[in-house]
Amino acid sequence: MNIHEYQAKELLRSYGVPVPDGRVAHNVDNAATAAEELGGERWVVKAQIHAGGRGKGGGVKVASSIDEVRQYTNQMIGAQLVTPQTGAEGRLVQRVLVEQASNIEKEYYLGMVIDRASQRITVIASASGGMNIEEVAKETPERVIREAVDPAVGLMGFQCRKIAAKIGLRGKQIGEASKLMLALYRAFRDKDALLVEINPLAETGDGALIAVDAKISFDGNALYRHQDITELRDFDEEDSKEVEATGHGLNYIALDGNVGCIVNGAGLAMATMDAISFHKGKPANFLDVGGGASPEKVGNAFRIVLQDPNVKIILVNIFAGINRCDWIAEGLVQAMRDLEINVPIVVRLAGTNVELGAPILEQSGFPFIMADNLDDAATRVMTTLEASS
Repeated sequence: MNIHEYQAKELLRSYGVPVPDGRVAHNVDNAATAAEELGGERWVVKAQIHAGGRGKGGGVKVASSIDEVRQYTNQMIGAQLVTPQTGAEGRLVQRVLVEQASNIEKEYYLGMVIDRASQRITVIASASGGMNIEEVAKETPERVIREAVDPAVGLMGFQCRKIAAKIGLRGKQIGEASKLMLALYRAFRDKDALLVEINPLAETGDGALIAVDAKISFDGNALYRHQDITELRDFDEEDSKEVEATGHGLNYIALDGNVGCIVNGAGLAMATMDAISFHKGKPANFLDVGGGASPEKVGNAFRIVLQDPNVKIILVNIFAGINRCDWIAEGLVQAMRDLEINVPIVVRLAGTNVELGAPILEQSGFPFIMADNLDDAATRVMTTLEASS
């Protein structure tokens, strides 16, 4: 789960990370009032969407007057902001963050992620802040510092000092950076984060360090432990199909293909997507109906998948254990009746009560395309698509 920049900064502020003073505004008058309350002579107006690269898309502007704050806010709110991370369709801007402009002398990068290889929280830092860290790592990998954290003892002070020195900080800045990193680590650990990123971490004219921008992503599987974080969720920033799926107990992720997938089990869903790709197809989604897929749940899965206009065919792949094939078959038939589905449906059933489920589909009167195994199902999907094109 992602949150907005202003929310990330408030969370980090509560852990002692220095961040600029700012206000969230939902309209032009709010923005002007925010700038007046903040004082100063220059302000930064920043569009709040769940995507990076906002500056490149015109979503970050420096204003030298209240009138300019109004002008930039009016340009952003209600507009579709296109960045390298949003795709061509962009994201609708519904709010902006107004902050006092910082006197930036130098920019650094500081982040923490879960390293899947070592299974440890890893600190990533660089003297090349304000840039795409992936590009820096690719073109000049020696400028990226990585330091793994031992989960038994946590992030240690000597590690923080070593990182600070390696990115070029000196004197009292090393102590400030160490406190900042330890605060960042506590926030990461306490809130079950997957990513905490400060880019840039700015050095101001007086030598102080401040988090000018912040991004945090949380482990969705741990949100039940963090009601305060769950309340920060912005459903307008998420795919409406994914939001609806969550409400029905379905695990759904939208993709850009044309083969809809309804599968039970995350591992089988991944294998199904691999099989489709192996046969030169493109999955339109990941969808796991889980272990207790009732007919109602199957119907909801169909309805969500069919909301994607790109879906030209649906592959249902069920390997029943806790589930029963006859139960799944009843859900498929009911969905066909209720939803008036007009795309081909390829079905592969295996496991518990498959001898009861297959006849239900065959005698339903609906044109289900039955498959013997996963490879056969993927082959039939592509054959059907080619025949209809």
